[in-house]
Amino acid sequence: MNYQKSVLVPGLYFVGVPIGSARDITLRALDVLASAEVLAAEDTRSLRRLMDIHGVPLADRRIIALHDHSSTATQDRLLSAIRSGKSVAYASEAGMPLIADPGFELARAVAQAGLMMTCAPGPSAVLTALALGGLPTDAFFFAGFLPNAKAARCAELEKLRDIPGTLVFYESPKRLGAMLRDAAAVLGAERKAAMCRELTKKFEEVQRDTLENLAERFAKHTPKGEVVVLIDRGHLESVKEDDLLSDLTRALNDMSMRDAVDLVAQAHGLPRRQVYQAALALSKD
Repeated sequence: MNYQKSVLVPGLYFVGVPIGSARDITLRALDVLASAEVLAAEDTRSLRRLMDIHGVPLADRRIIALHDHSSTATQDRLLSAIRSGKSVAYASEAGMPLIADPGFELARAVAQAGLMMTCAPGPSAVLTALALGGLPTDAFFFAGFLPNAKAARCAELEKLRDIPGTLVFYESPKRLGAMLRDAAAVLGAERKAAMCRELTKKFEEVQRDTLENLAERFAKHTPKGEVVVLIDRGHLESVKEDDLLSDLTRALNDMSMRDAVDLVAQAHGLPRRQVYQAALALSKD
């Protein structure tokens, strides 16, 4: 028995649960699951199974389902429980609640009500992938799942193109090839990337290569399991402002602003919107 049942103060306790190996749960998470008067979960069966593995008795408690399709009545029920002096523990199906998982609306409601809220932290696929991906971790941006449709996916990737940090995505195995193909086209074929699959599980796998090579590989092969994709930040050469403005001025003398911006952005390898802002400033002068 690896938990300690204790009396919890009334409030909401988010509980981080394993993303694969059941042994990755923390002792504090087990304590909270054993002690909370009310249990709620994105997937009631997975939480019940996890508690069974670790010998945490459910006793006379039942697990309340709270997921993306739950009614507001479920959230109100949990808030009422806290207001009445009870401790409520909530767990996602896997990993940390709220990280591309339900829980945000409940957290916001508890915060707005001025009630106690804390977290027993646990594993996260985002941080685990960053530790294994071999890409810079000093700065990163978690973008969750990209849109399914190609046009919308490319538009979202374009917004992320110049973020100065490693990009982190969750992706469906069935869409992995298409996602990598579009990422290579929008972000650059030579950008370094990593495909991390089934993290902490028996068939854990990490493949590191350029976006172009990974896209080609997974165009022919659909992997199994849960996937996290990491993409390195862009490495654009610095351009002296005087050179940029000089080239823009010459281009604007001979062509429309749109054509001038396109030409100079391509010549210097700069984001079009950056060059467009410079062109607007020149036109005002």
